[in-house]
Amino acid sequence: MISHPAGVTGADVAASIGPRLAAAAVAVALDDQLLDLGRPLPAGGRFRVITAQSDEGRHILRHSAAHILAQAVLSLFPGAQFGMGPAIEDGFYYDFDIGRPFTPEDLAAIETRMHEIVAADQPFERVEVSQAEARALFADQTLKLEIIDSVDAAEVGIDQADGPWGTVYRNLEFIDLCRGPHVPATGKLFAFKLLRSAGAYWRGDEKRQQLQRIYGTAWESPKAMADHLHRLEEAERRDHRKLGAELDLYSFPRELGPGLAVWHPRGGMLRKVAEDHSRRMHERYGFEFVYSPHLARELLWEISGHLDYYADNMFPRLEVDEDEFYRVKPMNCPFHILIYRSRARSYRELPLRYSELGSVYRQERSGVLHGLLRVRGLTQDDSHTFCRPDQLADELAMHLEFVTKWLSDFGFAEFEADLSTRPEKSVGPIDRWEEAERALEATLKNVGLSYRIAEGEGAFYGPKIDIHVRDAIGRRWQCSTIQVDFNNPERFGLSYVSTENEPVVPYMIHCAKAGSLDRFLAVVIEHHAGAFPGWLAPVQVEVLPVAERHLDYAETVRDALKEQGLRVEVDYSNDTLGEKIRRSLTQKRPFLAVVGDKDVEANTVGMRRYGEDKDRRGVPLSEAMSEIIESCRPPEV
Repeated sequence: MISHPAGVTGADVAASIGPRLAAAAVAVALDDQLLDLGRPLPAGGRFRVITAQSDEGRHILRHSAAHILAQAVLSLFPGAQFGMGPAIEDGFYYDFDIGRPFTPEDLAAIETRMHEIVAADQPFERVEVSQAEARALFADQTLKLEIIDSVDAAEVGIDQADGPWGTVYRNLEFIDLCRGPHVPATGKLFAFKLLRSAGAYWRGDEKRQQLQRIYGTAWESPKAMADHLHRLEEAERRDHRKLGAELDLYSFPRELGPGLAVWHPRGGMLRKVAEDHSRRMHERYGFEFVYSPHLARELLWEISGHLDYYADNMFPRLEVDEDEFYRVKPMNCPFHILIYRSRARSYRELPLRYSELGSVYRQERSGVLHGLLRVRGLTQDDSHTFCRPDQLADELAMHLEFVTKWLSDFGFAEFEADLSTRPEKSVGPIDRWEEAERALEATLKNVGLSYRIAEGEGAFYGPKIDIHVRDAIGRRWQCSTIQVDFNNPERFGLSYVSTENEPVVPYMIHCAKAGSLDRFLAVVIEHHAGAFPGWLAPVQVEVLPVAERHLDYAETVRDALKEQGLRVEVDYSNDTLGEKIRRSLTQKRPFLAVVGDKDVEANTVGMRRYGEDKDRRGVPLSEAMSEIIESCRPPEV
């Protein structure tokens, strides 16, 4: 234990540890509370120095960059209103109202002004204020006044009944409402860049005014930022919205409404292949297929608890008959519960495993819709298992095995898990929650999958495991969910007859391997950059005749490949061979088969795999077929 006199600052303690650490510090943590370097430590405790290379340090850099962005905008655009500006993953943003959208020239000028503020090395000064003082400081800022009037002290700064209402941070003439902490001075911003601007509704409410949001990124070094910008370029190249149009997979017609996609024939084939694999795997793991309607009486959602806990995500009621109201379904689970409840069940029947590729509908705000990643109409590969308490551990292990194999089959190799525990708004006794959480954690430990505890992020009816994958450029995506539910079986009066001839309430396990199939395929598209593995590609082989006189043989090759179950197309255009090859490569076909005079005579093809630079000429058709069949073989189940 190290002692320091009262009034010592975080910077003082860091300096006492070593000059190199003090130079690298951007903040400190006392019992995990982040504090400014220059702030006197309020008490003793567990002390850590926060450097810019850590996740916490990057968050502080980005938070400080957001303040510098706001300072630059207010200095360049007199009368500008500014709202909120948090740090986000890999960057930051701030919302403004200048009466018009920002232009690229505006962003360039703002970034130049930010560099001037950083070069001036202006100190960040933390100031405690009363609510009245805060209102006076921001008297001409209507957005800030709304925050001051609507946010309590615990959310803004100091949470003391007899203390100040909150805190502001000042660097020279600029002041912002903030809880902090910040870097000691603007000169600690080592590398930053503004990326783009976009419209954003105030406080995420489409009924409120639209502001202009400026996004940026900030890093601990120019190299770290350059690496990130390269990842952004790669992410743009892989964007499923762009590839969806280029590969003719799906579209979002304006007439349908936001968040509703139609899948074109090639996209439809991609979905069919994925769905077929899902069905094969569910059969392999002992699931039975069920089907349910797209809407149900409102009573069903009252019993399940969705109207109490999920109504904001449900579409409004439909009046079908007088005083008879229905809702389109946001979930499939209540329907599967009714199937279980359709007759008496014995302990001998359990576990019962039901599976459905069911379409559901969520009333997502238009501001959060994003291609296939966030939609209003989606299909879930939903399954629900009903089991005895003594079967729970084995069933959870089976589901985790299923999920990891499913994700592996689509090309993912890195898995991480979140164990989400009881949220503040939940149903059911706490002891059942704790029992279910222990069962889920034991499953993760037994399998050896790395995980973190996501406190309070479970669904209202039970805890869950969320499986995340890392894609080809290192991004983390949440895909699969395994959830224990002890609430709905009780709400719906489910039971089975035990060995003692007594009714017992079963456990219920919700599991979505892909989650939303639409979202999962968006992730798969971006992971593979549209160059799907052979088994998944909508078109596995494209046959390219050199000239029109080779069309008959091209069709012979196509038919021979189709007889082996392969998905094949012939290019019937009158373009040159070079143009055909370029177009086919743009479409990312796994195999090209070029046929010309010599191939017609010798029953051969010219072959090229996607990603290879050279053609192989004169490959016997039988040999080419064997190679293609092997490469396009679906994963074993």
